[in-house]
Amino acid sequence: MSKDQNNMKESEKKLIEFWKKENVYKFDKTLKKEIYSVDTPPPFLSGKMHIGHAFMYSQMDFIARFMRMSGKNVFYPFGSDDNGLPTERFVEKTNKVKSTDMQRAEFIKLCLKTLKETTGEFIDDWIRLGISCDYGLYYSTIDKTSQRISQQSFIELLEKKQIYKKKFPTIWCPECQTAIAQAELEDKKFDSSFLTLKFRCEGKDFLISTTRPELLGACIAVFVNPDDKRYKSIIGKKAEVPLFKSEVPIIADSSAEMEKGTGVLMVCSYGDKYDVEAVQRYNLLPKVVFSEEGKMISGDYAGLKIKEAREKITEDLKKNKLIESKKTISHIVNVHDKCGTEIEFIPTAQWFIKIIDKKKEMIDQGEKIRWSPEFMFKRYRNWVEGLEWDWNISRNRSFGVPIPVWNCEKCGEIILAEKKELPVDPLQKKKKCPKCKSDAVGESMVLDTWATSSLTPQIASELIGGKIKIPYSLRPQGHDIIRTWAFYTIVKSYLHKKEIPWKDIIITGNVSLNGEKMSKSRGNVISPQEVMKKFSADAMRFWAASSKLGGDLDYSEKELIAGEKMIKKLINASNFVFMNLNDWNFKRPEKIEKTDGIFLGKLNEVIKTSTDYFQNYEFSRAKQEAENFFRQMFCDNYLEIIKKRIYNEKGNSKKSAQYTIYHSLLSILKLFAPIMPFATEEIYQKNFRKYEKNKSIHNSKWPEKIEGGRISDGILDLMIKIITLARQEKTIAKKPMNSEIILTIEKKDKEKLKEVLNDLKNVTGAKEIMEGKFEVKFYSI
Repeated sequence: MSKDQNNMKESEKKLIEFWKKENVYKFDKTLKKEIYSVDTPPPFLSGKMHIGHAFMYSQMDFIARFMRMSGKNVFYPFGSDDNGLPTERFVEKTNKVKSTDMQRAEFIKLCLKTLKETTGEFIDDWIRLGISCDYGLYYSTIDKTSQRISQQSFIELLEKKQIYKKKFPTIWCPECQTAIAQAELEDKKFDSSFLTLKFRCEGKDFLISTTRPELLGACIAVFVNPDDKRYKSIIGKKAEVPLFKSEVPIIADSSAEMEKGTGVLMVCSYGDKYDVEAVQRYNLLPKVVFSEEGKMISGDYAGLKIKEAREKITEDLKKNKLIESKKTISHIVNVHDKCGTEIEFIPTAQWFIKIIDKKKEMIDQGEKIRWSPEFMFKRYRNWVEGLEWDWNISRNRSFGVPIPVWNCEKCGEIILAEKKELPVDPLQKKKKCPKCKSDAVGESMVLDTWATSSLTPQIASELIGGKIKIPYSLRPQGHDIIRTWAFYTIVKSYLHKKEIPWKDIIITGNVSLNGEKMSKSRGNVISPQEVMKKFSADAMRFWAASSKLGGDLDYSEKELIAGEKMIKKLINASNFVFMNLNDWNFKRPEKIEKTDGIFLGKLNEVIKTSTDYFQNYEFSRAKQEAENFFRQMFCDNYLEIIKKRIYNEKGNSKKSAQYTIYHSLLSILKLFAPIMPFATEEIYQKNFRKYEKNKSIHNSKWPEKIEGGRISDGILDLMIKIITLARQEKTIAKKPMNSEIILTIEKKDKEKLKEVLNDLKNVTGAKEIMEGKFEVKFYSI
């Protein structure tokens, strides 16, 4: 690590303390200014920030910092998502335990203890990255306020008849031993044995293909297509299931595809969602063969795990010569996104929110929100249109927000908690049934974590007494949770208030390495903590600003190195500027010189363009605009143009240059401030604080049009073109850049540049500027 990087590390620590002490990012609860409210994503408290967090939170922070400097009162709280399955798995891994092996109360106690021990360090990662949340406004999705709001939402929707409980073949994870929602499914490719098995009908064989022989015991019907001539003679008869020898009806149903496999479909309870629909359609009597633990529950295979049973049954089918053919195929299977386990459909009693009947309303609500980038709305629409199930909001787990109801097993009455009781754990509080006076049984299931996270606008607002109104200004989030966090928040906001939760939503991309998605299994995960040991936090943020919204970004040290170089260049430019301001009175001169005026005019254009980019959430373009102007126009050209004027001249000419470099550098720093908060603050505190009113650059006003700026009319561009050509000639001749020359330029160009010829002479080293075809002659005495 270089000396400059070490200095930056020390500066980061110092500035973090300064920001905290001075409440630089504190939300003004008096609400005097226009509020810009951010529905900040609460990350799962899983030990440490990962690179995706660093990428996404940097991008949302660019917007928050810009809005703060634009004069908005930014409500930017910080939350952590601490309830539900992800936290359970984190606690199990951290403490090397299994929740299913512990008493529920004991495991909950361990969860709370682990969260308390890890939360502070977890949040420190965000602070180190310079995320400008008001950390005094902090919530956890398992704290008492979140539980109360979440339980109150459940009660209100139940009273509105938007929630119901039903025993139903729900999507089930045998590993996590809980029901899950459609949004928690992922597709995963597996290699499987594709078996063609011998079924019988009236003493004759007919063939059915399957990858799941363990479901033969659950077979309750066989479907053939009514138009399939091969099987017309057996429709309405009975089929004998191989190995299990049970008889099931053969039914004509168009869901049996004639071109797929043998054209015959085995209906089981339950192999997939189509089996669930088939059972309902024909009122078939189900035969469930799997337990909630993912084991066979009866017969010769009882106690075997599903994959073990698959192998054993395949062996037995082979022994009995019931396999016609066998081949290996690769196919896509639904897995639980939290653990990667293949899901099953198991009948359990669960709580659901009605959403299938509201697809149109949910699409209409989505259309009212401004999506950035716009095409992300299509992903939202596609998800809503593809919904097949109501939202399962209950989980058969230990740690989460308790469902606030009691069930009377005698008369079936459901008893709701009173609002004054909230938050409440029904397992810790007894209730009598108001109808039959029997003891009611507290609900043991907890709410899906998204049932709470979908209320983050309300939860965050409660931190200041509900003063932040819905819709919020902004929801920033990743594209992978459009189907969950975005959709579910829109659902809840609509069901409760018939309103949208936010005006705008920005969608960030993912981080890859060498074009591949990062994952622990691939061993290609980059730790932001390790990156920030080697590079500054600003360098990481500079890298994150390289990608536009919605775009995936490959991790590259090249961009981080570019960020470090940018910091060094900003510091060097600032040192040069303030070395040359010792005799300036910090007042506007009587006259702004032509070169200075047209330079300021160019800067004013950049300020306007950058402002427009930020307002439209195009921070990557704002970064590029500021970077190009600073490097090329300010450092490479303008500072070189006015050097001799500042060094050697006096009076208005020098003061004009001093005025220009002071105000242009300050504006440039402010353009970079949302992206590189540490370096810009360090420079501001060292050089500008004594002259400016604001204690921090991040509380200062976003740059506006600088007085004295003039329209260039191409003068500055022409000037730089000639300077560049002169430099090229010196390079070709292997002469130093301060070599004196006689410069010849076109007459029309000399006429156009007549007001800036003195600066052109100074920067090119021209003793004289002649008229004619462009030429550089080296001056000699």
